[in-house]
Amino acid sequence: MDRSSKALIWIPLLLLLSISSNLNLADALYGASSPVLQLTPSNFMFQVLNSNGVVLVEFFAPWCGHCKALTPQWEKAATVLKGVATVAALDADAHQALAQEYGIKGFPTIKVFVPGKPPIDYQGAREAKPIAEFALQQVKALLKERLSGKTTTGSGSSEKSEPSASVELNARNFDELVVKSKDLWMVEFFAPWCGHCKKLAPEWKKAAKNLQGKVKLGHVNCDDEKSLMSRYKVQGFATILVFGADKENPITYEGARTASAIESFALVQHETNVAPPEVTELTGPDVMEEKCGSAAICFVAFLPDILDSKAEGRNKYLDTLLSIAEKFKRSPYSYVWAAAGKQPELEKHVGVGGYGYPALVALNIKKGAYAPLKSAFERDQIIEFVKAAGLGGKGTLPLDGTPAIATTEAWDGKDGEILEEDEFSLEELMGNDEL
Repeated sequence: MDRSSKALIWIPLLLLLSISSNLNLADALYGASSPVLQLTPSNFMFQVLNSNGVVLVEFFAPWCGHCKALTPQWEKAATVLKGVATVAALDADAHQALAQEYGIKGFPTIKVFVPGKPPIDYQGAREAKPIAEFALQQVKALLKERLSGKTTTGSGSSEKSEPSASVELNARNFDELVVKSKDLWMVEFFAPWCGHCKKLAPEWKKAAKNLQGKVKLGHVNCDDEKSLMSRYKVQGFATILVFGADKENPITYEGARTASAIESFALVQHETNVAPPEVTELTGPDVMEEKCGSAAICFVAFLPDILDSKAEGRNKYLDTLLSIAEKFKRSPYSYVWAAAGKQPELEKHVGVGGYGYPALVALNIKKGAYAPLKSAFERDQIIEFVKAAGLGGKGTLPLDGTPAIATTEAWDGKDGEILEEDEFSLEELMGNDEL
């Protein structure tokens, strides 16, 4: 075999050895037991951008000689600063998109992230002592600001530290919380390394807080939740989908990425997403729990016996209640009804029974209190009663225990029938004995 043939064989082998060597170096630069926090796009936002403390980040490449020389000093700094500041490292070669977000052009580049401020470059000596001293200066400055009354959270944000009202969603809880919900949801699909997502974060947090109790906001980390990203055909970040009444076909939010714009859009959607009002017959404990257990106020109507009102009269009462439910459908109220005498324990607890049908009470299960309608069972009077109840109206009485709810047959919508007993003769009653 001539020299040229041997060279052709050795060159690929040398390349393979070189690649293998570099891969091993990449794995060995910061091992699993290293005190240095190893960053990825998945944890960068939470470990760095949302941190309430000082974080030093080394952007490195595993093949970089200067990075290899820095490694023992960086680990020493991490050990010295443990509990004081976080020392972390990101493989910029493996995560180029994230490195580009911070304008990384050379290795190693060290950036220091301080809550409430943009990241700054560390330009000092690449040794543990000056690195630790620089970090300590940043910590002292941060403490001084906090002692003066300033509160910060997360790098680049100066908002008061508080948990976000946006719900963290994943493949395990998405269907249960969003798809099966009757609520209106706006969901942000983001990537932790995405610059647009970082700019949106404080606006999204603000909108989520302001919309609490009306519209629910959530977020999906697409780096961790590829299945959800694929399921909803998310192709760019940040993508905001709106899950209204038709949960299987969400619409895309195309508006401005500001809290005010998001809130305005959400409230308009909320107006059209409210579930139709319901007036439910109280046929058992399960209905009581579902409709009255968590409602701010549960309005319970006791309607006359079907023999007294017939179907036509009962339907008029129910139509009146339905119109009330429609008028106040944006309020957290529920409406149930029972025929006279069908729920004796409940009637007893709220002072209804034997007479005075129809009757209406405002019931608060959690507070163990109720208030009766003292005027006529007519639409205008009921509207005033509902308004007063919503304001914590006068005449509230203690419920005095938890009434037992009977299980009854639902009304079939028909008129009642008088049960006729079998005819009998006087002779049968008196018997055949002669006087």
